[in-house]
Amino acid sequence: MTPMDLNADLGEGFGRWRLTDDEGLLSVVTSANVACGFHAGDPATMRRVCDWAAERGVTIGAQVSYRDLAGFGRRAMDVPSAELAAEVAYQIGALEVFARAAGTRVGYVKPHGALYNRVVGDEEQAAAVVDGVLLAGGALPVLGLPGSRVLERAGRAGLRVVAEAFADRAYTDGGTLVPRGQEGAVIADPDAVVERAVGMARSGTVTARSGAPVEVRARSLCVHGDTPGAVELARRVRERLETSGVRVEAFA
Repeated sequence: MTPMDLNADLGEGFGRWRLTDDEGLLSVVTSANVACGFHAGDPATMRRVCDWAAERGVTIGAQVSYRDLAGFGRRAMDVPSAELAAEVAYQIGALEVFARAAGTRVGYVKPHGALYNRVVGDEEQAAAVVDGVLLAGGALPVLGLPGSRVLERAGRAGLRVVAEAFADRAYTDGGTLVPRGQEGAVIADPDAVVERAVGMARSGTVTARSGAPVEVRARSLCVHGDTPGAVELARRVRERLETSGVRVEAFA
């Protein structure tokens, strides 16, 4: 059975405001998507999370976003390709400084929020993200939704692509995520989240909002860090995966 990575969005704070329980989640996950200052995060937070991740052997990933602190990176934006590529490279480079200071390196890149959803189908924005990864130097893997334009573009550029699934998000029949603004987009029942995680890992399928089975072949499973009880939920997901015979380990 293919191993499964468990990732979470971390470092999503700014100044005195903190959204995620970074220490708690880093005791459970195998990969940390660290906010790089554009949708959340600041230098002190980035440094702290990188230090903790390195101490625990958790792989560090750059979670790149549109420049949208006020909207938490979840608002649709139109950014010119060259500008977006430069901003993606800038975010990766900023996180790399703190990762190196902690004795490790940035291991992959994952878009966040509105940018994540945009590059599922937008060829131009997907190309800009990949250009930004290349501009930052190093052949970093790109984590994203199966079948997305950004993974297709990254693969064509010679980068490793890693498919991701979401146990706590509703899916459409087409295998995309139901937009957050729609009812039922986020799965709130912890038991349902755990069962969906095991199903995705073992059979590569999930039940869409319509009730139809959808194929979701993924190497990494995301547990959102900003949901209530995120640490306990992540711990339950990992325990059930392991007791179900799924080896939990980082992909990078």
